[in-house]
Amino acid sequence: MHKQIVQAPVTINSREVAVMTDVRHSDLLRSISGYIQVLENAEFRSQDFFIPSIYKVEGNNKNYDCFELTRKGCDMVANKMTGEKGILFTAAYVTKFEAMEEKNKNLFAGASKELQAILMLDIRTKEMEDRVEHLENRTTIDYGQQRILKKAGNKRVLEIVGGKKSAAYKDSSLRTQVYSALWNEFTEFFGINSYNNTFIKDYDRALQYVPLWNPPNNLMRQIEQENGQMLF
Repeated sequence: MHKQIVQAPVTINSREVAVMTDVRHSDLLRSISGYIQVLENAEFRSQDFFIPSIYKVEGNNKNYDCFELTRKGCDMVANKMTGEKGILFTAAYVTKFEAMEEKNKNLFAGASKELQAILMLDIRTKEMEDRVEHLENRTTIDYGQQRILKKAGNKRVLEIVGGKKSAAYKDSSLRTQVYSALWNEFTEFFGINSYNNTFIKDYDRALQYVPLWNPPNNLMRQIEQENGQMLF
């Protein structure tokens, strides 16, 4: 069995491009998102230009969005720039791509055509696996799954406040606090900004999390006090 050799994708990360072009990374991401929308509306394959990716910051377990830019992607960014900045960026990324491509060529130096074909198959398979893994990690739940998750949340809140006949349930302000606490803690736990954006990979865990969730102690005491008053 041959030893698998994996070729590094010939791309430049958007964070590096931001430094090279002297712009804020968030501004560059916003521009790239606009380019992608135009490309896809015109039925171009946007991943030939910009490949979605993620990165982490040391000391922080959250995922942050970024892109891997192909040569075509860098061309598009450069075409939007004028003057000296555009010239210098073009020179920098062209030089970098040439160096990476030369490095990749060295992987095949002296190899037979058969071995080259095997190595290329390994490379393309790995690239496809990486793209599938990325989609699995970044794809969010669909509308039907959102509704199921919301129903699970409604059921859990109803259990916590003591049912629809309870004083805590009839206190709309208190009931809203419980809902907010549930989804605030949920989004923080899963590192997202809304339960609607739960990642598919986390969906099963999310369905286990919600029925077991309990409100903070101070909120639980408010519920108990509200329902206790109804007894007198």
